[in-house]
Amino acid sequence: MTFASIEFLFYFFPLFLVSYFSAKTIATRNYIFLAFSLVFYGAGYTPHILILLASVVVNYYLALAIDRRDGASRKSMLIKGATFNLLLLGVFKYTGFLVENINDVIAPSGAHIPVPKIGLPLGISFYSFHAISYLADIYKRKVSANRDFAQFSLYMCMFPQLVAGPIVRYSTVARQLSQRRTTWGRFSAGARLFAIGLGWKVLIADEVARLVDGVFDATSNPTFVEAWLGLYAYTIQIYFDFAGYSTMAVGLGVMVGFALPRNFRLPYTALSITDFWRRWHMSLSAFLRDYLYIPLGGNRKGAYRTYINLSIVFLLCGLWHGASWNFVIWGAHHGAFLIIERAWLGRLLKRLPVILSQAYAVLVVMLGWVWFRAETFDGAIQMFQGLIGLNGLHRASMALYFGLYPLSIVALIAGGLIGFVSWRRFRLFSGEGRMSAIADFALIGAIMVLSVIWVGGTTSTPFLYYRF
Repeated sequence: MTFASIEFLFYFFPLFLVSYFSAKTIATRNYIFLAFSLVFYGAGYTPHILILLASVVVNYYLALAIDRRDGASRKSMLIKGATFNLLLLGVFKYTGFLVENINDVIAPSGAHIPVPKIGLPLGISFYSFHAISYLADIYKRKVSANRDFAQFSLYMCMFPQLVAGPIVRYSTVARQLSQRRTTWGRFSAGARLFAIGLGWKVLIADEVARLVDGVFDATSNPTFVEAWLGLYAYTIQIYFDFAGYSTMAVGLGVMVGFALPRNFRLPYTALSITDFWRRWHMSLSAFLRDYLYIPLGGNRKGAYRTYINLSIVFLLCGLWHGASWNFVIWGAHHGAFLIIERAWLGRLLKRLPVILSQAYAVLVVMLGWVWFRAETFDGAIQMFQGLIGLNGLHRASMALYFGLYPLSIVALIAGGLIGFVSWRRFRLFSGEGRMSAIADFALIGAIMVLSVIWVGGTTSTPFLYYRF
């Protein structure tokens, strides 16, 4: 089930709202929220719910154990907790990748290890990081372990952010688990965010998806025009798909009294890659900074050590996104530019005109997306060859014929204006501002109606980040 589906919009969510607001106490609402969250997760992914529940139970007792201990024993329990969550993530996400690489190494000997077929549990990358941050914050005494199992379970399983983020720290919602209220103003603000996110997903991201798939999956040796059109379309698609999900998740949380963290802030208007990572997937950036980069030493031990720490963080960031060398290269790509900017380029970028700094950042990000989207290493190389014109300049391919139609062209233009330009007139569409109450209501209503019509007339498309 996805937010952009008939099942969710017309059945699941209305029933959830009626049930939730009919309850009079926070405790009852928590149970209702938790029950609907488990149904949401289990719909279509039933076996994986056992893994989620196991994670909830184990981390609940690990947190209590850390909270009541001191000294070496306390640290030992934290290490056990982090190990459990990383092993859970590693077994289900990276076992096949590890075995494939071992087979490549031992191939000359004629040996071969069967590659296990292990399904990736939906959202495991996100709820594993939720658990790690919770245990780490208890160890640092930033929060106390929650002894109410229902409240902790809701923190781990809350359906708006369960399967694709944002990565929510326990401290962000700790008080709201036991004390929250919803006013009509907050509910309408949440509904507004949900409508904007839904519009981003179905009216922009899904409309350019056919062009992206045609170039990356169905075109060998793309020409210069095909490669740049496909890459631009993917740059639009991944932002409006993922930011659309995050905006809907935040909106759903606000509607029922939870303030979930913002995950995007116009990342394609960044003036450097450093600035980009302050704006893109902000909850992941903050997690990596606080639970990996700073514990490694951050920038406190000299330039050379800082560069090593950045390299480690972004190699792991790439691997977190997927069990593939392409993702590792994508992480290395961003890590390398962060190091270059810290070493000398950052000072130059500050002196350049804004348009040139933004052009640099967008170009670096787009080139990185080639590694992120291409299914294979060879596929990425073919795209790069096309981007520099080695495959020819243009041909009338089927990818362009099926992918470029009036609505997709409008989506490409609208996505560019909303995503790359911070003009005040576009702030409403980017979730950054509001107009007059009447104009705001009319526009958001129109976006919602159009989105629902699109959802009703097409097959539900999973969010891109469901695969992570």
